[in-house]
Parts: sequence; structure tokens; C-alpha cells
Amino acid sequence: MIVDDMRINEQIEIAPKIFKIELTGPLSKLLKNPGQFVNVRVGKGIDPTLRRPISICDVDVDNERLTMIYRVEGKGTKMLSEMLVGDTVNILGPLGQGFPVDAATKENTCVLVGGGVGIPPLYYLAKQLTANGVKVITILGFRSDKDIFLEKEFAELGELKITTEDGSKGIKGFVTDALETLSDYELFYTCGPKPMLRAVESIASSPGFISLEERMGCGVGACLACVCDLNERNKDTGKSYAKICSDGPVFEAGEVIL
Repeated sequence: MIVDDMRINEQIEIAPKIFKIELTGPLSKLLKNPGQFVNVRVGKGIDPTLRRPISICDVDVDNERLTMIYRVEGKGTKMLSEMLVGDTVNILGPLGQGFPVDAATKENTCVLVGGGVGIPPLYYLAKQLTANGVKVITILGFRSDKDIFLEKEFAELGELKITTEDGSKGIKGFVTDALETLSDYELFYTCGPKPMLRAVESIASSPGFISLEERMGCGVGACLACVCDLNERNKDTGKSYAKICSDGPVFEAGEVIL
């Protein structure tokens, strides 16, 4: 984990209130595990005080480039969206435990299920899985066709199913409607809001891994602002809870109470 003042190479709005930002700096070389995140300082002063946790969408290690996709929801992310190419952003990372890529083998078919800002970390995961010879089927859920992003990028990596709540593109409904049509897969990975994770976990016909979205304070496990309950006490620590920022954000399906 390091702190790096990274330069903005690109900042564009790719869907309503959804921004893609590309940064350059040495920290990129440390981001080899999909599902990890970084903590972003969005102001030069003390307001806002807390950094913003943002997941990793893609990494180009050779060129020291990091891509993130985030939604503008409050003051901090609005400030970030107003920064320009050439500006520097103070980044702390890498943070958290990511997706176990090696849990899947060449013989496996994996289903990736994402919704909203839970979609970006699945792209870096999909790239690594396909590079390892794993077949990937991706299911992405959006409210409508105007909210869709990363469609072309995921389609280039394998079969892609799009769902929209209003039926304006793809399957009308939710990601679970598409997931219920699949049965021949060995592993699933999912990231998104808790109701979606809960539904995916109950429907999936295989073992899998979930990535939780949560508001965080420190991002390193010190402040206990992002604690979640475990279904069973941890056999190593004896604790009945986990810290999403440091023990997660990725957990085995069934490990945490959603």
C-alpha cells in the first residue's frame, strides 16, 4: 500500500452521472488483483475530510495506467468529476482483498453478475479470467438502455447478457432473470447492491464470491465503520464480524449475512 499523486489522463461521462477516469502513476503497478479498491482524496484541504473508496476497473501495468468508473452521488464524487486532465489526484492503495482469480481453472465456465457501480471491478476480473483460458459469461443489469456502459468491452471477452428494468434493451427485468436461465457453470462472481447480491446468492447453482459495496471511513480496517456480520464465527479469529474494507470487500458466498 502506498500513497501516490496520480495524473489524470482522461475524464469523461460515459452514462448519466457515471464517469470514467484514467490515472497515471507508480501505484498502478501494485494493482494486480481484481476486486481491490483505492481511497481517493478529492480535495486539497480538509473538506471533504474522508477519502472516497472507488473500485478498480482496469489496469495497464506496463504503462502505469489505472482506470476507474464511478457514480456522482454526493459532494466528494462531484468534486472528483470536475477535475481536469493534467490535474493530480492523491490515491491510497491498493486496499482490500480482491477476487480469487485462481479459483477458476481452464475447464471452468464462470458467470459474472454485476449491477450499477458494481460492474467496473468485474471487467478487470473478466480480463484476467479469459487470459487464463476460463470461459466467461457476463450478466449486467441497468435501469434502462441510456444507463448502459462497458457493453462493448465485456462483449469482447465472452457471452454477454444485458438486462434492463424497463425492457429498453436486452432482457426485461433484473440480473436474476438472466441468471435463472443458466445452469452449466462452475463458479460465479458478483458485485452490486446488497439486494442483488442476496438474490444472486440464493439463485446461483454453484459456489461463488461476492463483493460488497459499503460506505467506508479509513479504508484500512481501523475505524470499524464498515463492519458486517458473519454467518459463522471466523475459525482463526473467533470473531462474528468482518471489516469490509480490509477483510473484504470480496467474500465467499454464504460467508457474510446480507
